[in-house]
Amino acid sequence: MHTHRTLSWRGNPGQGFGALSKGLHWTLAVLMIGLIWLGWYMTGLDYYDRWYHASLWMHRVLGIIVLVLAIMALGWRLVSRRPGMAPTIRCWERIAARTAHATLYVMMVALPVVGYLISTSAGDPVPMFGGLEIPAWIAVNEEARNTVVAVHYYLAYTTAFLVVVHILAALKHHFIDRDDTLRGML
Repeated sequence: MHTHRTLSWRGNPGQGFGALSKGLHWTLAVLMIGLIWLGWYMTGLDYYDRWYHASLWMHRVLGIIVLVLAIMALGWRLVSRRPGMAPTIRCWERIAARTAHATLYVMMVALPVVGYLISTSAGDPVPMFGGLEIPAWIAVNEEARNTVVAVHYYLAYTTAFLVVVHILAALKHHFIDRDDTLRGML
């Protein structure tokens, strides 16, 4: 018997996620992986390299977009039905999954906020696109800026680790456990 899977914008039907959940998940995944790579790439650039300032601008803009989308995803997560986990998932895996998801959401909010504090530490606004700027609400001294830079660095590496673990867990569920965990988000 052939069953049709329908994409639902309102909720998360059955065992899978709805179109909005999937769209936010995969958009944030691509942006986060891109930002991690871009941040790593930027650390190897000299201040006078022609790509340095373009990369920095792109990193800031994408970071703000991640912040907005992460807040949207959190809001959607609070009001939509979530499909249950596969019954074969062990208790410790459920706890690990919930902890990892919560931590990833914290990182998707914290990293852009900390990045904003770095970008505006001298009191200058964050230039976006089309002449739009995000004003500097808090200027910090050099010592505080150095601390905020270190926090951003450690949050970014923690996030990179969590993203890799998240990917590996999804692949484990798909190829080893052979459950529908990954299919539910495709």
